[in-house]
Amino acid sequence: MIENLTICVSARDHVRGAQPAQVTLIEYGDFACPYCARAFPVVQELLLQYRTTLRFVFRHNPLGELHEGARLAAHAAEAAGEQGKFWAMHDLLFERREPVSQQRLESYAALLELDVQRFRSALHSPAIGSRVREDEIGALRSGVVGTPTFFVNGRHFRDKPDLETLGAAIGFGLLSSSSASPSESY
Repeated sequence: MIENLTICVSARDHVRGAQPAQVTLIEYGDFACPYCARAFPVVQELLLQYRTTLRFVFRHNPLGELHEGARLAAHAAEAAGEQGKFWAMHDLLFERREPVSQQRLESYAALLELDVQRFRSALHSPAIGSRVREDEIGALRSGVVGTPTFFVNGRHFRDKPDLETLGAAIGFGLLSSSSASPSESY
């Protein structure tokens, strides 16, 4: 059983929060997963509570066989990211929780003031598909089997991702990293 993250955070990742950070929280998630949707406000709150010490990385693991529209939603976030709006689309997908369709995603793109034609082209591009697939391969290599799956400073977090439990793991990460350098290598 794999306990550690095998793909370190790099410039290709979507990162939110403190830079540098003492604790890195990585989520392998799925925009159509109800459990990821429940974890979304928890992560938002943790980013507020630990604004100077926590960075958050989101990676795709769309479970298309379980969650209809998951892969298309992942592509939409990446297509928005090409126009500098990954996090805006990420948040909108989790906040709205509506069934995913091309038409709905294009309406989100318009709402976010993206170039909708450019978004539409990117949505089905091989580059976007490859980017999502890279995250899925990283998930497999790190032993991820479901969503959401979290890693705290590179260690697989195996408990319920609620505010108390995940917050305690981040607090522990802060304690254990207080004598180490910031978590840039995770």
